[in-house]
Amino acid sequence: MNTPMLMKVTLAAAMTVALSGYALAQDKADVEAAKKEGKVVWYTSTPVETGQKIAKMFEAKYGVKVEMFRSGGSAILRRFLQEHQAKRINADLLTTSDPAAAAELGDQGLFVPFKPVNFDKIPEGAKAADGTFIAQRLNIITIYVRSDKIAAADIPRTWDALLDPKYKGKQVMTDPSFTSLQLSVVGMNAKQKGWGYYEKLRANDIMVVQSNQQVSDMIKRGERVIAAGALDSYAAEDRKDGHPIETVYPSDGTYVIPSPTSVVKGSPNPNAGKLFAEFMISDEVQALFPQEGSYAARGDMAPPAGSPAVKDIKLISVDYDYLRKSGPGVKKKFNEIFQ
Repeated sequence: MNTPMLMKVTLAAAMTVALSGYALAQDKADVEAAKKEGKVVWYTSTPVETGQKIAKMFEAKYGVKVEMFRSGGSAILRRFLQEHQAKRINADLLTTSDPAAAAELGDQGLFVPFKPVNFDKIPEGAKAADGTFIAQRLNIITIYVRSDKIAAADIPRTWDALLDPKYKGKQVMTDPSFTSLQLSVVGMNAKQKGWGYYEKLRANDIMVVQSNQQVSDMIKRGERVIAAGALDSYAAEDRKDGHPIETVYPSDGTYVIPSPTSVVKGSPNPNAGKLFAEFMISDEVQALFPQEGSYAARGDMAPPAGSPAVKDIKLISVDYDYLRKSGPGVKKKFNEIFQ
């Protein structure tokens, strides 16, 4: 099974493995063959601006055009699977934020095993041992708030604090049917706390939107003042732009979820797909993520400025075996509560 070891080992511990100094056998992309193919088709849930920067960097370096289709992680997976079932493979490379799905599809033989340069620098909890997926980045899911709208003493510091009636009508979150990061969060919160937790959030008039970008926009406009479990790179970017936003790493734990990248088996441009996968964990791309307020996948990269290292964050363990089996049921139950 290719299921990521994050089920058994925290990413903080896995970072130690990534930095331990041993080197694994590495596969090499064929640059000339990729240039002859001329393009790579990339299905991705990477934040739009970051994805566009990566695509332009790749085009400038290799002269290979990147056709990027960007949407939420769950939406990306739906499109990919629909095309696969219709025996119409369009994507060369797939980047989502759903390690459970990546492991499942890898086991089904939909991805090409590939261990490019720097594979050994990715923590064990963020890649498949055979290379059928490799994390592009790590996603930190936090609570963040408008610090000018909520007094410091009133900021929620735990997941359970979000249920307090004083936050009624003030919160916003993403939809796990659209955003695969939220599928991990909702699935694990429901498993640990029961579905009553989300029924109480519903009663507290939390707003559900599709994407993390929409959460960010709602917070910036002040329409809602608490992001209840959202991708923190947006908060980091918004702070950089001068918005009064504070990140809370909940005292009862924070979710750190890898974004897997996989080379698609039977794709139109297989060499360009491998070259782009190799580029994704290169020095220049991995260094880009901290600059954008995100965490690089590689263990040898610094965290974003002003943010703690992964090893210093109290993590919530994610059971990806459970999510592989229960993902559809989690989406269904969530929709029943919030419809």
